[in-house]
Amino acid sequence: MDQRFASSLDGQPSNTRALSRRRLLGAATTLLLLPVIPRIAMAARLLAVRTWPADEYTRVTLELDSELRAEHFTLDNPHRMVVDIQGMDVNPALNELVRKVRPDDPYIQSLRVAQNRSNVVRIVFDLKQAIAPQVFTLKPVGNYKYRLVLDLYPKSAQDPLAALLKKNPQKMEEDPLARILEDIGRNPKGSGMAPVPVIPNSVAPPIEAKIAPQPNNRRGRTITIALDPGHGGEDPGAIGKGGTYEKNVVLAIAQKLKARIDATPGMRAYLTRDGDYFVPLHVRVEKARRVKADLFVSIHADAFIRPTAGGSSVYVLSERGASSTSASWLAQKENAADLIGGINLNVQNKNVARILLDLSTSAQIKDSTNLAMRMLDELKNVYRLHKPQVESAGFAVLKAPDMPSILVETAFISNPEEERMLRSQAAQDKFAQALHSGINRFFVANPHLIASR
Repeated sequence: MDQRFASSLDGQPSNTRALSRRRLLGAATTLLLLPVIPRIAMAARLLAVRTWPADEYTRVTLELDSELRAEHFTLDNPHRMVVDIQGMDVNPALNELVRKVRPDDPYIQSLRVAQNRSNVVRIVFDLKQAIAPQVFTLKPVGNYKYRLVLDLYPKSAQDPLAALLKKNPQKMEEDPLARILEDIGRNPKGSGMAPVPVIPNSVAPPIEAKIAPQPNNRRGRTITIALDPGHGGEDPGAIGKGGTYEKNVVLAIAQKLKARIDATPGMRAYLTRDGDYFVPLHVRVEKARRVKADLFVSIHADAFIRPTAGGSSVYVLSERGASSTSASWLAQKENAADLIGGINLNVQNKNVARILLDLSTSAQIKDSTNLAMRMLDELKNVYRLHKPQVESAGFAVLKAPDMPSILVETAFISNPEEERMLRSQAAQDKFAQALHSGINRFFVANPHLIASR
C-alpha cells in the first residue's frame, strides 16, 4: 500500500483500519475499471491569412493558435498543388484566403477549400505555372503565433543577373556615354538628376541640394550598385506609433535612389526586393554577389525604446565586436529578421553557412568604412546625425567578402517627428539624393575600384 495511505491510518482502532483499507482497495479497483475516454481533439483556430505575391515567389501564410502538420503534393496538366492540413476544420475565415488571391499573382490562378475528411482541410491551388513548393511551420515569434507557410517558387528560377540585364537593356553593353563622366562636377542639368524638394523647416533646416561629382569611368564599365530595402512581406520591420511600417518607407527610398542611379551614365542599380515580400538575409547577400555588385547598400529606418532617439546612422561590419551597446542591440534586432520573416531551415542551401560566416577581409571593411564616412558627410547635409562617426557590429547582411557593404539607418521611425518625416515624399527623395551623392563621391575618390572589377 502507498506509504501516504498507510500513514493516514496510523493511530486508528484495528477494526476501523481494516474497514478503511477495504474502502481504499475498492476505490482503486473502481478506478482501474473505468473506461479510458480519449480527449476530444479541438480544431485549431485560424487567426489570420496572408498572401505575398511577387515575381520571385508567392507566399501564403495561415496563422493559427496551435501548431499543425501539413502534407502536400503537386499535379500537372493542369498545374495544381494540393495541401492537406491536419487538425483543422473548414471555417468562414478560410474564405478570406480565397478572396485574397490577386489577379496579378504570377503563380496562383485560384484556390479551393474543402473538408477532405474529419479534422483535415484540403486546399487546392490552381496554378499558372509549374512550381517547386516549400511547406513548413514556424513557432511563435514577435507578434505572430504559429504559422503554416506555403512558399510557391518557380520550377525554373530566374538568375538575378539575367533579371538585371533584362530590366536594363541599354546598359548591357559598354556605356557609350562613359566619356561624359570624365567631366567631374559638370552642370547638374546634364546629369539626369532632377532637383530635390527640401524637407520642411520643422524637420530639418532648408539647404541647397548639392550635386556630387561623377565618377571618372574611363573604361566604360557599368558600375552596379545593390540596394537592399530592409525587411518586407511577413517581416514589417519597426512600426512607428502612427502605424508606419519600416518596410514600406525603406522600399520607397530605395526605389527613388534606384531611379537616380539608373539615370546616371555608367551606373545601374539592382534591388534585392522590388516589392512587399520577404527575402532571407543570406539571399540578399547572394543576390548582390550574383549580379557582381560593386557596392551593397542596405537601407533601414531605426527604432529604439526611447521615442526621443533620432538622427541618421551608418554601419559597417565589425571585425572584433560592436562599437557600442546600441550598435550591438541593433545588429541583433536586424539579424532576427529571418525569424520574423520565416525561412525553411530544413532546405537551406549548404552554402548558406559559408555565406553567413565572416568572410570579409580587412580591405573590404576598410573600403566599407570609407564609403560609410562619405555617406555620413552627405546625410548630415539633409538631416541631423545620430552619431557623427561610423559604427560597426556583426550584421549578417553585410557579410559579403567581395564588395564594400554598409547599412544606413535613415532616421528613427520610433520617433514620432521622424516617423512623420519618413512618410514625406520630399524627405524620402532627400535621403535618396544624399545616398546617391555619397556613392558618387566614393567612386570619385576610389577610381581603382572601378578598374579592378
